[in-house]
Amino acid sequence: MDSDSLHRLLVEVSKGAISPDEALGELRDLPFRALGSFANFDTHRHLRSGFPEVIYGPGKTVDQLVQLLEVGDARSAPILATRIAPEVAAAVRTRLPEVAYHPVPRMLVKGAAPAPTGRGTIAVLSAGTSDLPVAEEAALTAELAGNRVVRVVDVGVAGLHRLLAHRNAVESAEIVVVVAGMDGALPTVVAGLFCRPVIAVPTSVGYGASFGGIAPLLTMLNACAAGIAVVNIDNGFGAGRIASLLNREPRTHAVTTAEAQMAPR
Repeated sequence: MDSDSLHRLLVEVSKGAISPDEALGELRDLPFRALGSFANFDTHRHLRSGFPEVIYGPGKTVDQLVQLLEVGDARSAPILATRIAPEVAAAVRTRLPEVAYHPVPRMLVKGAAPAPTGRGTIAVLSAGTSDLPVAEEAALTAELAGNRVVRVVDVGVAGLHRLLAHRNAVESAEIVVVVAGMDGALPTVVAGLFCRPVIAVPTSVGYGASFGGIAPLLTMLNACAAGIAVVNIDNGFGAGRIASLLNREPRTHAVTTAEAQMAPR
């Protein structure tokens, strides 16, 4: 939608020719922003899905990342760029100093985290210290989507007493994200002990027979405890988004004019 079309839409709303809800419907279908020959940035994804388009960093140049971050509107929600190497982040921040870098999850963030609006807390559990980059990617993604997040670290099944020491934190959470490599058994244990939805995240952490995360992935897919959903290997971002969607406050039903006229009096 170009500026002329947007001006026409606003004039029609001001004149009462179309309703604000109808105008919002048109805005949801706004096209992307073309950036030369390398990207089409979806500028209004947050209107449709509740969260802006996220930039996947690997394979992109510094110039491309800068242009994508510049075009992203962080007023409604922060703009994220994931899997950014430290040297790439440093180069980006020399040109965009307002963009923050989080080195553990390797994420660039444009904009501030909103106040929490989720109905409960999301607990992010990591089996081992080596799983922290993926776990922190999930935790930060959930926080930037407006959730309260509690982190529970290094509670793998090789020392089950460590998990039980955090029983209250897990029991008080609405959703639990469990990040584990090696044998990938922690999500099964958590789902067997706590009555909470579990989002399992296999990581590529482990020795040769873990096959870069295939072994924990298969363990999680074959878990004998019910209530476990599994995302892809190392996909902390995906787990954070799913947890955020599950933790949303129920949407209130907007009563239209037609519905109001039909309602019994």
